[in-house]
Amino acid sequence: VCFIPGGLDCSISFVSHVLGKACVHGRQKEILGVLVPRLMDLTKSDCIWQRICWRLVECVPDRWMEAVVLGFVQRTPGADVLSRLLGNLVVKNKKAQFVVTQKLLLLQYCHTTAVLQNLLGYLALDGLRRPLLTKVLQELLETWGSSSAVKHSPPEQQLYISKAILICLSHLKEPEIESCRQELLTSMMEGVKCHLDSSLPQIRRLGMIVAESISSKINTDGPVLKFQYEEDDEARELKSLLVQTPPFCVVPSLPDDDRNEKADAALPLVLESDKSHTAAPVTPVEESDAELDSDDDLIPYDMSEDKELKTKAPVYIRDCIEVLTGSEDVDKWEATVKALESLVRKNPAATREVSVELAKILLHLEEKTCIEGFVELRQRAQVAVLTTDPIPVAKYLTSQFYSLNYSLRQRMDILDVLVLAARELSYPKSHGKTKHSGAQKPCIQLLPGSDSSKDWRRIVDERIKSKTRRFATGPSQGELASSPNEFSSVAGHFFFPLIQHFDRPLTTFDLLGEDHFVLGRLVHTLAVLMYLAVNTVAVTAMGKALLEFVWALRFHTDSYVRQGLLSCISSLLLSVPAQHLLEDMTEELLETQSWLGDVVEKDPDGDCRKLALQNLLLMENLKKKLEPVLS
Repeated sequence: VCFIPGGLDCSISFVSHVLGKACVHGRQKEILGVLVPRLMDLTKSDCIWQRICWRLVECVPDRWMEAVVLGFVQRTPGADVLSRLLGNLVVKNKKAQFVVTQKLLLLQYCHTTAVLQNLLGYLALDGLRRPLLTKVLQELLETWGSSSAVKHSPPEQQLYISKAILICLSHLKEPEIESCRQELLTSMMEGVKCHLDSSLPQIRRLGMIVAESISSKINTDGPVLKFQYEEDDEARELKSLLVQTPPFCVVPSLPDDDRNEKADAALPLVLESDKSHTAAPVTPVEESDAELDSDDDLIPYDMSEDKELKTKAPVYIRDCIEVLTGSEDVDKWEATVKALESLVRKNPAATREVSVELAKILLHLEEKTCIEGFVELRQRAQVAVLTTDPIPVAKYLTSQFYSLNYSLRQRMDILDVLVLAARELSYPKSHGKTKHSGAQKPCIQLLPGSDSSKDWRRIVDERIKSKTRRFATGPSQGELASSPNEFSSVAGHFFFPLIQHFDRPLTTFDLLGEDHFVLGRLVHTLAVLMYLAVNTVAVTAMGKALLEFVWALRFHTDSYVRQGLLSCISSLLLSVPAQHLLEDMTEELLETQSWLGDVVEKDPDGDCRKLALQNLLLMENLKKKLEPVLS
């Protein structure tokens, strides 16, 4: 920055042109890294330099304005400094206003939280700019409450918009909140519904946090919304944005040294007032406690040798059925639930006589008492019944999945049980006993805040890893125990009934409509069943049916469903023999390859793009593998 000697007037438009051209050609970091700190020092206490700086930015041509404004926003340490350097640029320049209020907030989502705080804090620091802050908040809420945006935008962009909304709310004053209270309430109700309908836990939690924040702002005196969700670092960061950091200094001419002195002078007053408030009520509290504790002289009974009376669990399967259906003895009912799994596995012959009846009881079983791990105990008992008598129980469960009068929770329980039983049947046994360690968690687990797609992805990755050849020296591994795949003969009974009626809506169940959450679970279940059917007789027929199913749903709007469809393709490519793929599904695979290419290029969800690319690599490997055979 040059000084003009003699007080001569001059134009700095040439400097503005140089600045804009340098920024737009990729030299933003170099030139602004030097210029911004220098301008910060010059404008601290000199209003003439402030006007020069404002003029410097205002004279930048519109075609270069975005690069210059973004550079200033990224390199200033706070909103007060940005306000000092840019002035009311967004009010005077329409291009700068579009960049600040539209492009950086709604069309981009790669910027940091600090950039958002600078940007929105800058709008809030001047009376002429505050109407733009309210306008930005309304547009952000409109996007946040759009069901189309929630379905088609990546989670990263929705997180970015949620942060911007919370920062805007932190800057609103009470009169501004009062003037738009009804609009905020309407936007909150629409937005939270769209987010809670999402299949992705992260999106649901974002909706909960933003709705809680809006509710706390518009209902300062009355009841506010409160949701239950997992508190992690992301949730804590979002909540912290609602509370402003120490207030920005609006007066730009005040030197930093004077600010520090004033802050230091004010601090002891706060501390002294805190001490006075905390020290006063100590004595009365102790006196009142002493008056109330009048039972301290009573001697407690010695219960160290007391033993808990344990109710004996039934030893026959039919007795368990009687207890679960009609007994009023809560202790006996609890003991039966805890012992049922082991009893079923020890008495397979007796279980087969009443397997379908027992499966029906367990499917409708509700918790009578507060048993720790009740859901897991019931699920493990269902898996034990299904693995003991697979065909009739699988027919019953798959038929009930599409029946009336079942809750979504029960339908998803059916899917979990089918997956767990299939895993257990397909895995080898050791020492004559079934390994139950795999039955502790469902393959496709639906729990609040859980990542719903990790398990099937781990299965696919393990399968790919097993196909990879590695050459290394070292101690040889011991041979794994081998045994027949018990899932081979029953795979069709698990798979085909689930895939038959997905497009037939019921009165209370519509997979292709509002119940897309369950559709996502169904798709992931089919992917796992397809993988577990490797080397079975029915695997080719299952693969053809699954490919037709995927093709019918490939353009589904829900990202969780699309992830499941792509995992189905992975399972199909890994399970169906390569020669059968080439002979029976050549045209379908070519069309699938074209669709996967589109997903890699155009799908807004990052996980979908990654899975599609993985599938394309699998197809390429199959092609290379078949080249010697074809030649």
